[in-house]
Amino acid sequence: MGNLRSVSKALEHVAPSKHVIVTSHAEDILRAERVVFPGQGAMPDCIRELDARDLRDAVKYAANNKPFLGICIGLQMLFEHSEEGDACGLGLIKGEVKKFLPSHMVMQDPQTQAPIKLKVPHMGWNEVHQTKKHAVWAGIQDGARFYYVHSYYVTPAEKSIAVATTDYPTPFTCAVASENIFAVQFHPEKSADVGLQLLTNYL
Repeated sequence: MGNLRSVSKALEHVAPSKHVIVTSHAEDILRAERVVFPGQGAMPDCIRELDARDLRDAVKYAANNKPFLGICIGLQMLFEHSEEGDACGLGLIKGEVKKFLPSHMVMQDPQTQAPIKLKVPHMGWNEVHQTKKHAVWAGIQDGARFYYVHSYYVTPAEKSIAVATTDYPTPFTCAVASENIFAVQFHPEKSADVGLQLLTNYL
């Protein structure tokens, strides 16, 4: 679903002794020690491509049984349903994927108090506020800035799985952790040193 090369290069950089492969073959996913599911684009396209390549079962197996890192669409597709194209996700995490509403994208300028209209998609660097301790946050300061490109955000039914939020302009869940799954809305592979630290911690 795009962005695969930059993710694989970032993983190779932080784990030069590991064999990193980009694949669309179920048998590779089933053999892998760990699985990273990155992506950017539209949720309906993501699910359609998974099914067209007979990858749905392999990805679900990996998400249930291996250390699994979801990035951007790789977070959203874990959920039950997305407002983007009225698409059904993999249903591994209860909850919805919602669209940023333009009517809610207004904040006050802290100096002038004038209204500022925020853009959708949410694009650029933003602070990540850690709401729960997790091994993947090791060495990453609370409030560190990560890079985002998205128009939709997840709303977990079980609030306990949320491990970080970002404000745009109000808080939304930007990272979840459930057993062997850790998934983020931002792009660690585009987030300089803190992103590389997150990938190192995951590995």
